[in-house]
Amino acid sequence: MKKLILKYLTNTITDAEQDKLSKWLSDSENQKIFEAHIKNDYYLNTIYNEDDLHKAYNDIWDNILKQEKDVKRLRTTPWLKYKYIAAASIALLISLTFIFNKDNTQISEPIIVNNNIKAGTDKATLTLDNGSVVALEKGQIYTSDNLESNGEKIIYKPVNTLKDQIAHNYLTIPRGGHYLLKLSDGTQVWLNSESKLKYPVNFVEGKTRKVELIYGEAYFDVSPSILHSGSKFKVRTNTQDIEVLGTEFNIKAYKDETNTYTTLVEGKVSINNAINTVILSPGEQSITNANDEEIKTVLVDIYDEIAWKDGVFSFKNKPLKDIAKVLSRWYDMDVIFIDKSLEKVRFKGVLGKNQSIEEILSAIKSVSINNYEINNKTIIIK
Repeated sequence: MKKLILKYLTNTITDAEQDKLSKWLSDSENQKIFEAHIKNDYYLNTIYNEDDLHKAYNDIWDNILKQEKDVKRLRTTPWLKYKYIAAASIALLISLTFIFNKDNTQISEPIIVNNNIKAGTDKATLTLDNGSVVALEKGQIYTSDNLESNGEKIIYKPVNTLKDQIAHNYLTIPRGGHYLLKLSDGTQVWLNSESKLKYPVNFVEGKTRKVELIYGEAYFDVSPSILHSGSKFKVRTNTQDIEVLGTEFNIKAYKDETNTYTTLVEGKVSINNAINTVILSPGEQSITNANDEEIKTVLVDIYDEIAWKDGVFSFKNKPLKDIAKVLSRWYDMDVIFIDKSLEKVRFKGVLGKNQSIEEILSAIKSVSINNYEINNKTIIIK
């Protein structure tokens, strides 16, 4: 249910999912779980006293009541207590406009010289086996032989292929983009900003299905082996090979990061770096490094690691330096820290990827930094 809660908070939930969440929350015990989750995980109370928070809740609630569509939704959703809606829906996700710091003084206004920063969208570059390059963008349709794209995803149709006839395509996602790929075996791959995947246009029946994440981040929902004559599925990165039988997992292997992170959501995967091998269980994350023979494993909050594919930034006490990398890729911009000590300051909150960069920065500014400046496509943190 944590996934549905996060999708609700970021306004990415479907009507069917909201009905499911509403039914779950009709139980009083589940309401307590919901409230505890919001308060403990996504309720930014670390720098505010109770008087400030009560004032913030009241101000935000008054603002919500002015919006007719929200009033209608809230009146038909009795299980949501007003202070948790206020804290989650606006205080965390929009800009914390109504929250004051401990001495009740408002924080200084940011400096906006010229804001040319836009949120990312569906876009990719498809490189065919013959070297041809095709730009895939939202709103544009492309079809060819056994593939078609509606501008938001690309789908390959299965065809009979001999082993010596396998052709490969490349899908490259730029900064400020993401894309969904459905391989010919039915496997779905969500590719994050600044990523590149190499894959066959079709798989040979009964043979191991192999793809290569050249760099970046990808979420795999693998079509089960039982549907493909028992053939395994393998993903290669620059530091490891991953073998699966039918599962869901996330790989993060960016060029500007030394570690490769693999997070298992469902099923079972084997991680091999040519020296050691580990088997992951759901909820575990492996960490590999080209300069380290050891494969480290840690327990993680799964949805925090994969929320990006559902249009969510879920930051759980992340250093601002790491958050800046994530934002830079999605908003295609650069971040400069004037005060280097701010890079280590940690932020906790849930934000929507469809929000403007000013809304994102306002939320972070309210709890973590003094001020910021936007100049064209550069953000200066002060």
